[in-house]
Amino acid sequence: MTVSRGPVPPTGPEHTPGGAAAGPLGDPEDVLARLGRSWTWILGSAVATLVPGIVVLVWPQGTLHVLAVVVGLYLLVIGVFRFVAAFAREGAGERLPALLLALLFVLAGVLCLRNPLQTIAALSVIVGVVWLVSGILTLYTAIAAKELPHRGIVMGVAILGIIAGIVVLALPLQSALALTRLVGVWLILLGVAEAAVAFAWRAALHKGERATAPHGPEPTG
Repeated sequence: MTVSRGPVPPTGPEHTPGGAAAGPLGDPEDVLARLGRSWTWILGSAVATLVPGIVVLVWPQGTLHVLAVVVGLYLLVIGVFRFVAAFAREGAGERLPALLLALLFVLAGVLCLRNPLQTIAALSVIVGVVWLVSGILTLYTAIAAKELPHRGIVMGVAILGIIAGIVVLALPLQSALALTRLVGVWLILLGVAEAAVAFAWRAALHKGERATAPHGPEPTG
């Protein structure tokens, strides 16, 4: 799950100490950090999660090959979202777990696409490990980031991810249809929760913008 970390950043053009507005281009790290803190980036991650969930649910008769391709593409796209979101973390020490998680998503996506004709057991292991590790790291982030908007939603989604990962790994699924339904339902739940976090982050940004907005000149008389 893509979450932004750190205090609510000010919006609007940045200014240098001399008062001149900073240019649109800057250090790549700063650009990625600003993008990762954007509520629209979180919303984009939610949409990228919802779409494959809806696809696999409305087309449950799809083959295991189709499911592997859909899951693989989802993992690759979310890996990119998580890579960018990692730069929104405050310190390099906090970025490392997020970057490792992004790497896990990308590697899992490559494994799914590299051999889409793999067995149900192999695909279940890939999905289960990703959900379990992602849930644990997301829960850690929600606990550590006290200023995170709607921490309860993030914690709840993280716990659901941990449970889903354990279920997939501990209970072997006997059919592609069962795995498809489980993947679809979970992706939709996760996408809806991420969308809620995105709008909560948007509200927090607007609140911070109003708090830092300059007031009119004070009367002198």
